[in-house]
Amino acid sequence: MAVTMADITHLRKMTGAGMMDCKNALTEAEGDFDKAIEIIRKKGQAVAAKRSDREASEGCVIAKAAGEFAAVIALKCETDFVAKNADFVALTNEILDLAIANKCASLDEVKALPLGKGTVADAVTDRSGITGEKMELDGYGVVEGSSTAIYIHPGNRLATAVSFNIAGVDAQVAHEVAMQIAAMNPIAVNEEGVPADILAREKEIAADKAREEGKPENLIERIAQGRIAKFYKEVCLLEQEYVKDPKVTVAQYLKSVNKDLTVLNFKRFTLNAD
Repeated sequence: MAVTMADITHLRKMTGAGMMDCKNALTEAEGDFDKAIEIIRKKGQAVAAKRSDREASEGCVIAKAAGEFAAVIALKCETDFVAKNADFVALTNEILDLAIANKCASLDEVKALPLGKGTVADAVTDRSGITGEKMELDGYGVVEGSSTAIYIHPGNRLATAVSFNIAGVDAQVAHEVAMQIAAMNPIAVNEEGVPADILAREKEIAADKAREEGKPENLIERIAQGRIAKFYKEVCLLEQEYVKDPKVTVAQYLKSVNKDLTVLNFKRFTLNAD
């Protein structure tokens, strides 16, 4: 049967596939839309399998907040050209909207959400078939608190989300803390949050450096502790110098706004290797 332009356009709206892909799928399916959609989906699966060993180093990283819940997600692809495509960005936003609406706690939960005629994971595979590139959901993180805020760096390559212990935190204050996280890349809110393996490694490095400098063995531990204190100021959000006023720490800045205000948690995702 002859495939009409109206049919091709309709299938394209349903799948997001290119005009020729839609025409070929409808021709093969003899005008059956369900079969045509399945043909396009199988193409996506084939492309995904073929390119599974490729590196997906580009993509879209975004964050959104909904009251007491905020999330960051990263959908990755192979090239900057695809990463900036409006349909790719729209898919990332649609997935994150679904994740927030369902308050998903993990990436596996996000992938299993229903989207279109399949799941989120299926939708990513389908998009891979449309673009011909490897695509993967490579990161998802959530924060919860009485208030939340997010920051997305221009270009959708870096995004953060942060939660606070008090409701109604001034939007500008919350946004500046989210920007601090983006700029200064802390690894924990405070000293207690620094992973034990990282702390052990830093202590070992500090001790080794002191020995290389010829410091007496009985002073090594004290010198190492001093360097760990400096390390905390670099990697703990609340102990970092506040970027807009280096004379105070982030904790001091928050207390100047409200004596009880503090950060509960944060997430930071980037396509860069920092």
